[in-house]
Amino acid sequence: MSLLIRNSRILLANSQFLLGDVLVQAGKIAQIAPEISAESDDIHIIDASGLTLLPGVIDPQVHFREPGLEHKEDLFTATCACAKGGVTSFLEMPNTQPLTTTQAALDDKLARAAEKCLVNYGFFIGATPDNLPDLLRANPVCGIKIFMGSAHGALLVSREAELEPIFASGSRLIAVHAEDQARIIQRRQELAGNTNPIVHSLIQDEEVALNATKLALKLANKYERRLHILHLSTGVEAELLRKNKPRWVTAEVTPQHLLLNTSAYAKIGTLAQMNPPLRSPDNNDSLWQALLDGVIDFIATDHAPHTLAEKAQGYPHSPSGMPGVETSLPLMLTQAMEGKCTVAQVAKWMSSAPAKAYQIPNKGAIAPGYDADLVLVDLHNYRPVWREEIVSKCGWSPFEGWNLTGWPVYTIVNGEIVYEKGKLNTEVRGKALTFES
Repeated sequence: MSLLIRNSRILLANSQFLLGDVLVQAGKIAQIAPEISAESDDIHIIDASGLTLLPGVIDPQVHFREPGLEHKEDLFTATCACAKGGVTSFLEMPNTQPLTTTQAALDDKLARAAEKCLVNYGFFIGATPDNLPDLLRANPVCGIKIFMGSAHGALLVSREAELEPIFASGSRLIAVHAEDQARIIQRRQELAGNTNPIVHSLIQDEEVALNATKLALKLANKYERRLHILHLSTGVEAELLRKNKPRWVTAEVTPQHLLLNTSAYAKIGTLAQMNPPLRSPDNNDSLWQALLDGVIDFIATDHAPHTLAEKAQGYPHSPSGMPGVETSLPLMLTQAMEGKCTVAQVAKWMSSAPAKAYQIPNKGAIAPGYDADLVLVDLHNYRPVWREEIVSKCGWSPFEGWNLTGWPVYTIVNGEIVYEKGKLNTEVRGKALTFES
């Protein structure tokens, strides 16, 4: 079936807007014009008057918990949340059970995703101190994930002697969770006994982040290895990159680190607990400036849900992480409408830049020949985030009560409508993403 989107405000690949129509055929964008006539009865027409058409969001860092942790989230519930939030593709992390550290584990995830995912999907291979052959051969993967800190067991690769062989071998993108595990352990001992969740930001302080980012940069520069720094959280890291960011390095930031800070602990307690943790308000300003300046390249949610019962255990027994795929686009579009950035910048940070960084062909822009991964949003009406409306299995959001605009009205994946005016089409299935070498 073909699809004709009429009368929308279309964000073109050149960041300009066109009021007009988009024709979708065989899952691809076939034509963009001020007016396109429907020459066949087999065309589904969407009247998009008053709506803005954006490329679908590519969320390049999520934890969807399957296999092994499905009580928190699973690939079906997570991708329902994606569809509602305008996320049409995601890249998922390896800290499931079992860990995604072998081809067999990767194949299992791909099979599960093909059966359950409403949107497009890709997966990281996780590094351990001794799985270098898997890191070189596993396919298809978007990159290698290294937990330099805030992990335990096989996925913790924290020492330079363990890290260097990974950086020295092959050419795949390496994405790092940059925290200094030795300093985390030291700070936990120094601050033991404090059960106020705000201590989480003191234990995993700015130095924890900076130390690890410095080490990752050192190794990336030594081998000119493609490096991506996940969820950058501090102004000191941003300044480090401002002075030393070679062409083979990129970085991302989450909406949480842009919009929340340590004041959130007093309001929502352990629901504000994540890794790396929320920072002081001055870091919000530094991260925004780095994003606007291009020091930070794009946005990811680090969607990492836990149940309310788990979060209610109290610090330090409460787990770190929060959901994000349902709210990330409205959060950022609300910032655009408030003048913090532009709608075109949001689309770059959430669509075209991730596609470029991970070399995902035909994604991230509205142009003829590109895949029809699209989202129609309403920038004229505001409505709040309500816990009762959260689709993610965890059933909560750190942004509950925030009044946002830019909510998706339609989400389209490979030319199929997966979300329409509050209703999910759970029959749609996304496709495995491909990654150019």
